[in-house]
Amino acid sequence: MADRSFLTWPFFEDRHRDHAERLEAWCAANLPAAHGESVEEVDAACRRLVATLGEGGWLRPTAVDPADPQPIDVRTLCVTRETLARHDGLADFAFAMQGLGTGAISLFGSAQQREWLNRTRAGKALAAFALSEPRSGSDVANMDMAAVRDGDHYVLNGEKTWISNGGIADVYCVFARTGEAPGAKGLSCFLVPADTPGLSVAERIQVIAPHPLARLSFEDARLPASTLIGKAGEGFRIAMSVLDTFRPTVGAAALGFARRALDESLARASGRELFGAPMADLQMVQGHLADMALDVDASALLVYRAAWAKDSGAARITREAAMAKLHATDRAQAVIDAAVQLHGGDGVKKGHIVESLYREIRALRIYEGASDVQKVVIARQTMGAFDAGAVRS
Repeated sequence: MADRSFLTWPFFEDRHRDHAERLEAWCAANLPAAHGESVEEVDAACRRLVATLGEGGWLRPTAVDPADPQPIDVRTLCVTRETLARHDGLADFAFAMQGLGTGAISLFGSAQQREWLNRTRAGKALAAFALSEPRSGSDVANMDMAAVRDGDHYVLNGEKTWISNGGIADVYCVFARTGEAPGAKGLSCFLVPADTPGLSVAERIQVIAPHPLARLSFEDARLPASTLIGKAGEGFRIAMSVLDTFRPTVGAAALGFARRALDESLARASGRELFGAPMADLQMVQGHLADMALDVDASALLVYRAAWAKDSGAARITREAAMAKLHATDRAQAVIDAAVQLHGGDGVKKGHIVESLYREIRALRIYEGASDVQKVVIARQTMGAFDAGAVRS
């Protein structure tokens, strides 16, 4: 049984503890959901998971309620992702993309645009966040995709790639260059239904831990000006605000994977004998377990600090979110690698939970801001705070 003592930390309120306990019971009854690894099987599994999560009410925290648009509770998102990831990586993915995919609508959408949220929160529509391009991943300001104003419409041309839920989403939040100014100040965000003429799936992308991913093509995709989210030229600010909100949740998912790896390792060490004694009696094994437990708790502190800061009203949590995402994903990789080592041959056996975790964790150190980029963000934020303090003194 995974350690749940972190729920007593002062970051949480009773509603978070209640949510965690109810979700834990739901996961035990419903996850992991069996699925294959072909594109078709993974697509079907994601659709099924979104529908099931929606029926259970678990997707409500992913977006604001259009009837009562209160701020998104990031702690609830993180608790949910940690719990789902510990049980089933694809279930975590299905949950997370409903939030990230509609983040721009939740934070900046009009009342009409927010009508989509009734469907995504109920699991009746799948969402996607279309930011990355073949030449611009970490460097968002280098975006090529263009959106040209034509009367009461915008016409979109270009490509997006590595788009989670690409090919199965019902609605995309798409970022494109509208040219109000050079670089980051000339980007905008659009709400694009999947059936928009000119939008097509150019390629389905398969990765080591099967998830629905695609490269999308836009050829003279014509959209009403009413699909513009926020104002023209605000796309970069919208994208960064969405990532600021959801980046700590990536750390939470990594934390869930790491907790599962630690649990599996504890069970392995307790139940296996080596050299006539329990494996857990070996000091080298104890050293591995100690390092794993330390990494898990340190990650949890950073993840839930960032989530608590956002929920407490911080305008930006760029530094805290970057620290949480960087530490939790990198250390989860180390925890899971140690778990593979402790499991020996079983750790690399196809279908074993530890082998699955090993494949699941790797992408988290890349998407929503690669680890190297997070180091740059943290350094700049830290230097900026120092310079501001030096000026005041």
